[in-house]
Amino acid sequence: MKGFAMLKIGEVGWIEKERAKCGPRDAIVRPTALAPCTSDVHTVWEGAIGDRHNMILGHEAVGIVDEVGSEVQDFKVGDKVIVPAITPDWDSEACQRGFPSQTGGACGGWKYSNFKDGVFSEYFHVNLADNNLAIQPEGMSDEAAVMIVDMLSTGFMGAENAAIELGATVAVLGIGAVGLSAIAGAKLKGAGRIFAVGTRPISVEVAKKYGATDIISYKDGDTADQILEATDGVGVDAVVVAGGGPTILLDAFKMAKAGSKIANINYFGKGQGEEDTVPIPRVEWGFGMADKDLITGLCPGGRTRMERLADLVTYGRVDPTLMVTHTFKGFDKIGEALELMREKPRDLIKPVVLLE
Repeated sequence: MKGFAMLKIGEVGWIEKERAKCGPRDAIVRPTALAPCTSDVHTVWEGAIGDRHNMILGHEAVGIVDEVGSEVQDFKVGDKVIVPAITPDWDSEACQRGFPSQTGGACGGWKYSNFKDGVFSEYFHVNLADNNLAIQPEGMSDEAAVMIVDMLSTGFMGAENAAIELGATVAVLGIGAVGLSAIAGAKLKGAGRIFAVGTRPISVEVAKKYGATDIISYKDGDTADQILEATDGVGVDAVVVAGGGPTILLDAFKMAKAGSKIANINYFGKGQGEEDTVPIPRVEWGFGMADKDLITGLCPGGRTRMERLADLVTYGRVDPTLMVTHTFKGFDKIGEALELMREKPRDLIKPVVLLE
């Protein structure tokens, strides 16, 4: 089969590989829609997870089941399915403790384009199909469905981990697709005032549609100072970090109240300095005793998560297609779409490649 791959750090291209084997509990899926991710950019051009050779990229896909293993009960050839970006090993120790995304070690549920060939290929493998596939609801567009698998799941996790209460004041740092999803999630959780930190005009427009009440631009000064001023020095009840460089947590801790939750959903593709670290401000953190909790997590995957997110879309709670700004048609457009994510023009939120 043909696939679009990371050949080595800084280089991508088309390769030929054998079609993956389907185990008794697994499935093989033919993609109908794909979406490149900023994580793919970090992986290839920043070497965020180390050197990878001839590894097929991509972890955001929906498609049609082409083959199922002998023990698969709930899916059949021809089913149109949503495939989560995170496909845990559900019978693992980490899952039994309630952390399915961390199966096999830190971020081990992230298999595609990490240590397993990804979805930018003519066919791709899904482990534990009954647990890691969801039926794509009839009438749901591929553009909407492919936004569920990572963008909505990750952004909503940020709102969930931030423990947002009714009427809470929330700040979302970064308004790419994940941050926009966090804003939509914060509104669904009942946030009152939502600060969105970003400058890209198209993202600002969607942020307002998703529920942002205030837009903060770094061009107008220190973002934390602006939010503190807007809240009369009090700060916010919850922060979702959805973008920014290695020092973004300095802003998050500075604007957070005592007792707040800082939910990080930002992928730190690189750190700061020789030690490759991410700094936390000593004073604003109360020297480690300010009751400001930093919570991390990896995009929840699995069947139930996808089904519930699909319900939110089906019943009109959120429209993820607002984040799709560029649509390509044809398998050969994957490289062009990925390059667009790398360049990030100001009219871009998320590109999608339709294969049918």
